[in-house]
Amino acid sequence: MGSLFGGAEPTLGALHVICDALIAASCYSIAATLVVFLLRRRDVAFRWVVWVVVLFIVGVGTSHLSDMLMIWAPSHWTQGLLKALVAVISVATALTLWPMLSKVVALPSAAELARVNTRLAEQIEQRDAAMQALRRETADRVRTEAMLRQAQKMEALGQLTGGVAHDFNNLLMVVQGNLEALDRQIGGQDPLHRYIQRASQGAARGAVLIQQLLAFARRQNLQPTRFDVNQRLAGLAELLRGSLGRSILLDWHLDPAGWAVEADSSQLETALLNLAVNARDAMPEGGRLEIGAENTHVAAPLQAADAEAEPGDYVRIRVADTGIGMSREVREAAFEPFFTTKPAGQGTGLGLSQVYGFVKQSRGHITIDSAPGKGTAVIILLPRAAAIEKAD
Repeated sequence: MGSLFGGAEPTLGALHVICDALIAASCYSIAATLVVFLLRRRDVAFRWVVWVVVLFIVGVGTSHLSDMLMIWAPSHWTQGLLKALVAVISVATALTLWPMLSKVVALPSAAELARVNTRLAEQIEQRDAAMQALRRETADRVRTEAMLRQAQKMEALGQLTGGVAHDFNNLLMVVQGNLEALDRQIGGQDPLHRYIQRASQGAARGAVLIQQLLAFARRQNLQPTRFDVNQRLAGLAELLRGSLGRSILLDWHLDPAGWAVEADSSQLETALLNLAVNARDAMPEGGRLEIGAENTHVAAPLQAADAEAEPGDYVRIRVADTGIGMSREVREAAFEPFFTTKPAGQGTGLGLSQVYGFVKQSRGHITIDSAPGKGTAVIILLPRAAAIEKAD
């Protein structure tokens, strides 16, 4: 053992060799680990500092490896030059690390990163909530603009329809007057009498059409009175059952404490009859028609585009069927005059427009809730009678 370790004590020599070998191997292993880490994580900050540390560790391991080899082949110059190189690397590492210490210490800790992530998550939630609110506001604005355009269109149609109906009514009065004068002159026995009668019947149907147009244009002469809605609806029961037929079940839902309204009762009956007939046509194979009335309070305008739907007390009349329903396009145009989905010759397209005009002229509000295959519900709001309000 003495010759193996160059004359040193065997035990002491063996200790130096084993320790130097372990230190060198550990340094190389640590350096290799850092190199693999740097190659796999190219997003690590201060990469060049880690490379300097790798060189330092390699230098330290090489120095210990040199000390181990000096036992068998001593070369003090080689060892000195190697230590000088390690010294340069060590000084460079030390000079590099001290200036970087403040920057490294300033890096956020895991707890700080967790708090930052929490705040970031909260900000993201707030941003998402703000985006959702913005989308809702945008959707509301689009709906409001659409309702405004629809209201303006209906107003323009009403003005045009009213003007045409007024002029046509003047012409029709001339025709009816001349037909009556001609009929009186020729007498009832003249063969031309039947032709005059047919012309008079056509003029009468034209007069009904004019009244429907005036109703849509809100220019008809209403005779508003204060009446109980429940009583009027109950009085229509037999007439509606006869109009609907046996295949349609009629359900009533009336509020016993229903308020009175101030409107034209005959026009209300005509409106309900029109709605019932439309419901019957939408249920060719039978179904159920629900008619109800209840008290309700409107706290804010129902539609920004409808200034007539003011806040206040109303009687809510709902006419709902289980028929084929309406598409969105049909629902939006349902109140327009002469719009109809019925075949030619089966409808003038003035039923709903007449109901619309009557409700609006009565300072009320009307909407349609419908979808294909889910039936249709027409909701009418008529203002509560002012005299009744004061009495309460």
